[in-house]
Amino acid sequence: MSDLPANLLMQSFYQNKIQSFYQREKRMPTYSEMMKLFDFKSKNAVFKIVDKLMDAGIVAKDHLGRLLPTKFFNEIQMAGYVTAGLPADVESELTDTVSLEDLLIGKKELTYMLEVDGDSMINAHIEKGDMVLVEKNNQAKDGQIVIAEIDGEFTMKYLKKDGNKVWLEPANKKYKPLYPEHSLNIVAVLKAVIRKY
Repeated sequence: MSDLPANLLMQSFYQNKIQSFYQREKRMPTYSEMMKLFDFKSKNAVFKIVDKLMDAGIVAKDHLGRLLPTKFFNEIQMAGYVTAGLPADVESELTDTVSLEDLLIGKKELTYMLEVDGDSMINAHIEKGDMVLVEKNNQAKDGQIVIAEIDGEFTMKYLKKDGNKVWLEPANKKYKPLYPEHSLNIVAVLKAVIRKY
């Protein structure tokens, strides 16, 4: 039996229903749709639930009264630690949440996602089909993985610098380093790699 108060359990139930709808439809439900989602007979009951969810900061409203998601829609439960060494008991304690957006995205307006095609970065553990989160930036340090335009073509590689010499280095021995003949411009810097299993 859970130690959480009944009202928090109910709030979590309605929050999960709305979040599932949001993930499926890519938009927030209307009040009529929430009546069906919650199996309510009146909109008045929906308004009461929405008020509670707003008080908890889980949803918000725009100037027209339509529901908006909050940062809670990007949060998942933190369940403690697991060892990557010798087998041990999992320290499991659901005490906190983490927002994937806060964890992975520094500047939202400069961040975008790309799908990887090719295997030139395989030894950096970036494979075809992976999604990479990159932040627009025309500056990068030696050794950072960047999205760059080299002689009119775009690619993802390690940026390498040695004095005035600048080039792009693959992470796969099958490929040679790329030295610019005319231009080399940094477009973005890699922030995260996302892979589904």
